[in-house]
Amino acid sequence: MSDRESTNGSAERRLGVFKTYKLYVGGKFPRSESGRVYEVTDSKGQWLANAPQSSRKDARDAVVAARKAFGGWSGATAYNRGQVLYRVAEMLEGRKEQFVREVAAAEGLSKSKAAAVVDAAVDRWVWYAGWTDKIGQISGGANPVAGPFFNLSTPEPTGVVAVLAPQKSSFLGLVSVIAPVIATGNTAVVIASADAPLPALSLGEVLATSDVPGGVVNILSGATAELAAPLAAHQDVNAIDLTGAGAELAKELEIAAADNLKRVLRPLPAEADGSDASTDWLAAPGTHRLTAFLETKTVWHPTGALGAAGSSY
Repeated sequence: MSDRESTNGSAERRLGVFKTYKLYVGGKFPRSESGRVYEVTDSKGQWLANAPQSSRKDARDAVVAARKAFGGWSGATAYNRGQVLYRVAEMLEGRKEQFVREVAAAEGLSKSKAAAVVDAAVDRWVWYAGWTDKIGQISGGANPVAGPFFNLSTPEPTGVVAVLAPQKSSFLGLVSVIAPVIATGNTAVVIASADAPLPALSLGEVLATSDVPGGVVNILSGATAELAAPLAAHQDVNAIDLTGAGAELAKELEIAAADNLKRVLRPLPAEADGSDASTDWLAAPGTHRLTAFLETKTVWHPTGALGAAGSSY
């Protein structure tokens, strides 16, 4: 047998290397604490991969990581956060082919339609990156008061936000709910789509190789209801986005969230059944997701007199 024949024979016998998907928590890639996995299939029911099935312990670990990262991320300048988010978009652009394959398989789209979705997701990330140092100008400002005072209102991040990602829009919808949370200085614990978690888990790899500090975004896969319940009741979670919850689950989570007065972003009417199938994620997002997880701090400061003329400032 010639060397060429031997080489060709080896190539024909080669087995592909299957990817092991893992969680993304605290900037690292752990397996689920429970050791559980579940099968992820494409739109035709064909096996794609085994995804880690997160436990309540994984959810609690993710909250600890998000809280640890909050001080540094919220304390960074808005301009710096914008640079970091733009770097994520650069990394997404470089791995576009991978995401096109994963989105096409997850959502049953043609390659051309999946490419359009991925392009929109990258553009959406850039759009939110541009808002980091501008949102304060439209959600804060100087307030007119009847007295010798300055009265200034400024937005501040809420804290740790639990995000239930859309169930059907595995990538564009995912980006649309994560980016505004971290653009405004919050940290996030994200529950990926239960049926289509692979694009979300791959996004964790992008975040790990960009400039986003570990713990700013934490991504869990598994049963949405199982993971959302402990997050909604967690005393160190400050807010929750219910986009990926059905109407019944959303009601239960909102009741649990009231225990420590969490901010709650309810699903839009098109998302109320939890399927988000009719939600137009390609539409202009507006700023409501940016302002949903901001607190307003108002400061009063007395004015003073300058010089003998008695002018004031």
